[in-house]
Amino acid sequence: MTKQWVLGLAALTMTGLAIAAGPQAARKRAEASMLVTGDITVAPDGSVTGYALDKQDKIPADVVGLIGSAAPKWRFEPVMREGHAVAAHAHMSLRLVARRESPDAQTYIVRIAGATFGEENGGGETVAYAKRSPPSYPSNAVASGVQGTVYLLLRVGHDGKVVDVDVEQVNLGVVGSDTQMNVWRNVLANPALRVAKDWTFNIPTTGNHASDPFYFVRVPVTYRLRTGPVPDDHYGQWEAYVPGPKQAIAWAKDTGESADALPDDGLFLVNSGLKLTTPLDKG
Repeated sequence: MTKQWVLGLAALTMTGLAIAAGPQAARKRAEASMLVTGDITVAPDGSVTGYALDKQDKIPADVVGLIGSAAPKWRFEPVMREGHAVAAHAHMSLRLVARRESPDAQTYIVRIAGATFGEENGGGETVAYAKRSPPSYPSNAVASGVQGTVYLLLRVGHDGKVVDVDVEQVNLGVVGSDTQMNVWRNVLANPALRVAKDWTFNIPTTGNHASDPFYFVRVPVTYRLRTGPVPDDHYGQWEAYVPGPKQAIAWAKDTGESADALPDDGLFLVNSGLKLTTPLDKG
């Protein structure tokens, strides 16, 4: 389900989205999102038997209510063990998005736009980092106050080395012309692509994915400027940004879940975990 919710402009700019100098059309594309995490339990038939949200006291009551209305109606593919459907438990990440009802409106439509549902209970090991060097923050982006998140998709071989890597999406914390924002997306994406090629991973040795020839892995790379004291925990607060276009990747097929439903430090093995069979926001 979706819900109309009136948000003040302060809610969209509280994390410092630089919009004052941006073109009006780009400002109207700005949206706000919130990442909520927790755990979910499903019955052998795939119905939801329970869920819990992390730090629920920090989440706005309307968001808690929206999730509470949607989650009990979700259905998942049954988890099979030795030919039998079993109950399962997984960690979940939910991406809430608030978008203007119309370009000039102050009313926002809030919906659950993306989700990941971890590795199913008893599913064995998953992909983990073996060696990872973070990308450097481009000096020209720092000088211009450009922040953003680059969502990478990697294809990892059975030896743990990266076979392919590409960018699925880049969300920016600044507004400019379409040309300017495309330049900044590339400025942030390029160093992430360069270092990701040299990452290595520990691949599953037991469980459902132990014999996979390769693995699709999603990784968000966040560039965030820290000025002054380290900010308080922003969990449960709206963060403003301009969403980048979602890019089709020729070597990737059936990668399912939304790229930007992961926490900043997330690492997700695509096509693993619980498989949702119903829409996120409708019963």
